[in-house]
Amino acid sequence: MSGWNADVVAVDGPSGSGKSTVSRRLAQRLGARYLDTGAMYRAVTLAVLRAGADPHDAETVVKIASTTEITMGTDPSEPHVMLDGERVDTEIRGPEVTAHVSAVAAVPEVRRLLVDQQREIIAAARQSRGIIVEGRDIGAVVAPDARLKVFLTASPDERARRRSAEHAADLDVTAADLARRDRLDSTRAADPLAQAPDAVALDTTELGIDEVVERLVALLAGATR
Repeated sequence: MSGWNADVVAVDGPSGSGKSTVSRRLAQRLGARYLDTGAMYRAVTLAVLRAGADPHDAETVVKIASTTEITMGTDPSEPHVMLDGERVDTEIRGPEVTAHVSAVAAVPEVRRLLVDQQREIIAAARQSRGIIVEGRDIGAVVAPDARLKVFLTASPDERARRRSAEHAADLDVTAADLARRDRLDSTRAADPLAQAPDAVALDTTELGIDEVVERLVALLAGATR
């Protein structure tokens, strides 16, 4: 895309809104890097579970997070997550991690640790190819100076349909789990899920991935003028 100046695009929104697929596709379109910040919280959660610790024990969770090495692959064609040198892309998407990640992500010190790491990754990418960053607090907390901030959403039914199809899971169970995570993520004390005041809201319920990407490209073109 002409006019892309190797900056930062922040893509926030709840689970099932299309953040990951859209962000990766946009990064590929722009020749930019890609960072899934949610995967970092999932990696910490996996480390907590592997240690046999209680995900609700904040003190222990912080100790584990502070001694765990997380490395993020930011190539949008093959993003990956390394936990203490081991690739864990599949494990962090498992049901046990999904059930506990909101509790781990709610710990303020864990958020501070990971936000620092995220900002380092963003700063490095900003010096070269730019980066598309997705999560729940990117525009408001992690990269408030992003060139473009977008908040993706979709109807609860559509989000549940997408997520259940992605994981071949029961639709009703998936809908209940999404509602639970929405409640936890939006009510936590530290950096809750929220739309940044200057973010563009985009409802993806009736839109395909390519349509969403095209809208973001158009928004970005306007933001770089």
